[in-house]
Amino acid sequence: MSQSNVALMLESEGPGGAEVVVLHLAEELRRRGHGVVPVILTRAPGPGWFEQECITRGFAPERIGIRGAIDVQCLRAIVAMLRRRRATAVHSHEFGMAVYGTAACRILRLPHVITMHGNMWMTNALRRRALLRWAFRRSVTTAVSEDTRRHLIRTLGIPDSRVRTVLNGVPEVAGDRHKLRKELGLADDVVLLTAVGNLIERKGHAFLIRALALVATRVPEADWHLAIAGEGVERPRLEALAHANGIAARVHLLGHRRDVADVLASSCVFVMPSIWEGLPLAVLEAMFAGTAVVASNISGIPEVIEDGVNGLLVAPGEVEALANALQSLISDRARRKQFGEAARATARERLSVSAMTAQYESLYRSE
Repeated sequence: MSQSNVALMLESEGPGGAEVVVLHLAEELRRRGHGVVPVILTRAPGPGWFEQECITRGFAPERIGIRGAIDVQCLRAIVAMLRRRRATAVHSHEFGMAVYGTAACRILRLPHVITMHGNMWMTNALRRRALLRWAFRRSVTTAVSEDTRRHLIRTLGIPDSRVRTVLNGVPEVAGDRHKLRKELGLADDVVLLTAVGNLIERKGHAFLIRALALVATRVPEADWHLAIAGEGVERPRLEALAHANGIAARVHLLGHRRDVADVLASSCVFVMPSIWEGLPLAVLEAMFAGTAVVASNISGIPEVIEDGVNGLLVAPGEVEALANALQSLISDRARRKQFGEAARATARERLSVSAMTAQYESLYRSE
């Protein structure tokens, strides 16, 4: 692809999966010789996590204020900014930017790509569905998983050809196996289970703690610990749940971490017990780390984890099934290694940042 100047537009500040995907994409596009303009549509008075990360990584982001659902002044500001920054293609992420990006690109006659990251609530309201149909008809639209793609086609009543799938990609980053274990005072032979994600209800961490309480009852001699990297409103509930089930000494809520690669490198089993997702980056990162994965059989996860081949899948919210899966891996080191190696092979073949970026490059060119 000839050198372009791509505006990557996002309506949220994170930290979250969409924000991290955009950061990875921005860095890979820059590495390939393209100009990159990160754009944040925000109601916040000051810079948030995403904007600060862009600055740290050497980008010059644009922040544009929005005051309401329909803000003509905001649209004018986006158009003026794209002209000033000489954008040659626009890539909008999620609902708000999909709509405003489409309108701006219609005015400027610029190529426009939309990516939807799997927020199923985006299509709940009639007005949102109408706006998305309008935007999708005038843009190249992608979803981060086949499940998200099918959801959009079904709920919006649009042709199958209107939405394409581009799987998320993450970089392969080597971590320090000993850092977190030393921090938690854990020996090398302790089976460390990890989870990564905001402490919110849909991430299913309560199911995970209940499942491990069952494992502790069934196999009291098993030497395991759980570390969850993330922060959120569920923290007090999760702490209380661990205490009530007598496993508080084994459950470590790490808060938000910048060293996720180290967390995953220290892990024997990665667990994603979510109720719903798009295509969660934490699962992909765990796969690249060569960690055995136990995850909910939902959303885009079965598109990268094949049950019994490179991980184990369980129905969301099924505590006993989750406990059975965890117990089987806690007690079987060879199986953990087998799943981890298979998961890494899958990730290297299909889930790299390079593979994701190459697909988006072709869409910027084809639009």
